[in-house]
Amino acid sequence: MKKVRMGMVGGGQGAFIGAIHRMAASLDGQIELVCGAFSSDPQRSIDSGAALYLPEERCYANYEDMFTAEALLPVNERMEFVAIVTPNHLHFPIAKAAIERGFHVMSDKPATLNLSEVLTLESILAKHDVLYGLTHTYNGYPLVKQAKHLIKQGELGNIVKIVVEYSQGWLASKSDENSKQASWRLDPKKSGVSCCMGDIGVHAANLAEYVSGIQITHLCADLTSSIIGRALDDDGTVIVKFSNGAKGLLFASQIAVGDENNLKLRIYGDKKSMEWSQLEPNTLLLKSNNEPTQLIRTGVGEMCEAAQQATRTPAGHPEGYLEAFANIYLNFVKQIRAHKNGVDCSNQEFDVPSIEDAIRGMAFIENVVQSNQSNEKWQALSLNTQPMEVK
Repeated sequence: MKKVRMGMVGGGQGAFIGAIHRMAASLDGQIELVCGAFSSDPQRSIDSGAALYLPEERCYANYEDMFTAEALLPVNERMEFVAIVTPNHLHFPIAKAAIERGFHVMSDKPATLNLSEVLTLESILAKHDVLYGLTHTYNGYPLVKQAKHLIKQGELGNIVKIVVEYSQGWLASKSDENSKQASWRLDPKKSGVSCCMGDIGVHAANLAEYVSGIQITHLCADLTSSIIGRALDDDGTVIVKFSNGAKGLLFASQIAVGDENNLKLRIYGDKKSMEWSQLEPNTLLLKSNNEPTQLIRTGVGEMCEAAQQATRTPAGHPEGYLEAFANIYLNFVKQIRAHKNGVDCSNQEFDVPSIEDAIRGMAFIENVVQSNQSNEKWQALSLNTQPMEVK
């Protein structure tokens, strides 16, 4: 059995998330980076590949050349999937081109610039025998998987309320806009109709649905651009209703001074509740009114199979963001190998965020923006695309 061969689009020199993807993909020794088109600048792209010690002929000036050249290589040499780590506006054309060439896709989130594009992507996928995954990284933590398992087993009883918050402080001042990471996220042409909700709010929504097993059906949103001149939101609060009748609150902010990457999830049932924080990812609290709070630690005691498979080190040896990211890639590799062997496999079976998650994510972003622009209190979450504009 050989390593699965990966290509990359984006993530060149100076790019934060590209390096994270490469480290995560290589962590378990199952994936080999064999080629890339790392920048929209041809020379920078080639130089970035050379800095990663790739063969000169596998360092491409652009992704179109890469897909064309890779498709002509022998099957046992060409890349098998591509990781897309560009700004949002490039996700769709790159994914479309890869799928039509027969390459599997692992895309950064959100999947596309808008809902219309991701619905088109779904129809393209239906015509091609390839796999598609999305890096909703926080699903990869062992205790997130254990939390999901406990809820599915009925440990909390009926879910009645969900509170999820994701706060950062890196866009709190006007001067913060000067970074490469900020410039494209605050540009509607590259980021889409939302900055904060599109960047981190969608992670919070996905985590709430993934762990609880129920879906957001209605929402009421209030978004803010806190700095004069910003075209997109940097802070927002969303009241939500879920498919089982539960109520919830989603708060996301990139102007929360002093907060680093503060993602927290609290789920309340009629029997027990649970609490998990990304800043302390190896601890899950299970609480009730009649018993002492139970502190569950990664690698200690009996865990569900998904949590065990997501854990690499003995108890007391902290695992974090890179390992969670790596779990998404590892599960995708398992899915690719099963697909290669003719197994009819789904993303859900292999615990990989799917095109359905991609659609729900884009629908959440656009519906939140529409709700913010509406005078109606409640808006049903629609999976159908509608004309959007930035106000």
